Amino acid sequence: MDRPADDGAPLKLREKAYDSFTQHLLARNVRPGQFISQRELVALTDLPLGAIRELIPRLEAEGLIKTVPQRGMQVAHLDLNLIRDAFQFRLFMERGAMDLFVQSASDETLAALRRQHEDVLARAEAEGDTPEIVAEGQAVDWGFHDMLIDALGNEIIAKAYRVNSIKIRLIRQELVRIDGLVAPVMREHLGIIAAMETRDPQQAVAALSAHIDNARNRALGLR
Repeated sequence: MDRPADDGAPLKLREKAYDSFTQHLLARNVRPGQFISQRELVALTDLPLGAIRELIPRLEAEGLIKTVPQRGMQVAHLDLNLIRDAFQFRLFMERGAMDLFVQSASDETLAALRRQHEDVLARAEAEGDTPEIVAEGQAVDWGFHDMLIDALGNEIIAKAYRVNSIKIRLIRQELVRIDGLVAPVMREHLGIIAAMETRDPQQAVAALSAHIDNARNRALGLR
């Protein structure tokens, strides 16, 4: 008897469609507030219409698109409420993660983090914010925060954080690019790392909170 088709194939297509859409969103091929049709999503992702139709409820549930009566689907609009909500969610998640991470991370992990940030900072101070340094600084910045959450080993938290992270990164792409900020951001991170090296959760959480507050204020145009 012939084997049935791979039961995981539809799921893989949905995940592929989701990954493709979010990548295009962060690459600014799709812009916040833009109206987009199912057919345009098919063309954008190069995936079948069935996968796109199954993708849409997930994007709506995660707040990445919404259906506007008489107009169709609209990509998330970067308004004041989204910025405040996304950063508040991030703050709550990362504070808890930091409290645990600072007590469990090895000395080698903290030393590696310090070296990584000091290297990017030295290059930014010597060469300025070249495209290569901006890209590396952005990757180090995001990687640092993702690591805090990943260290929890909690898939539910990680998935929720990743959805919010897409919104945070979208806000940064549109409103607060790291261009011109590589050195200041690396210095802020090094301040957090110094607090982590004390192994005092309260001190580390306070440094992290100040850093996230600064990022939120930049997004709100407050500094």
